[in-house]
Amino acid sequence: MRRFFLTFLSLQLLLFGIELLQPVQQYLVLPWTALLAKACVALITLFDINAAALGKVLWNPATGFGVSVEPGCNGVEACIILFAAIVAFPASWRHRAWGLALGFLAVQGLNVVRVISLFYLGQWNDTAFRVAHEYLWQGLIMLDVLVVWLLWVRADPGQLLGRASVT
Repeated sequence: MRRFFLTFLSLQLLLFGIELLQPVQQYLVLPWTALLAKACVALITLFDINAAALGKVLWNPATGFGVSVEPGCNGVEACIILFAAIVAFPASWRHRAWGLALGFLAVQGLNVVRVISLFYLGQWNDTAFRVAHEYLWQGLIMLDVLVVWLLWVRADPGQLLGRASVT
């Protein structure tokens, strides 16, 4: 348990440090954030023509209201925490790769729901938007990370047999 905890913390420090580097921000994080905004617009426009993306901003051209997807809201930090937990846990590299891929999809899928819900909440009620943004969705995204990790741990064939598969 101590090894897991120390590895988990070390990986987070390393990955968060890498994420803050200017080239990583410029060539990975910002393009990912803009892609997230465009993906949200693509989903919204299936039902509502009043949505557009300009870089990392998702906005309604009819009302002028927009939300900017900022660091901490793009799912990158949540994925870093999940990735650190998966890599730190004793499991086969095959099982880890499976967890990393599906975990990324789960976190980012919920984050798309988050951004779209905040886009509509902000147009409806500023107080509801602020509460959802600052409290509700922060907790739900971290709960998603925890649930995904717990499901991944439970699905490890080595764990089901009562042993860690550390190949």
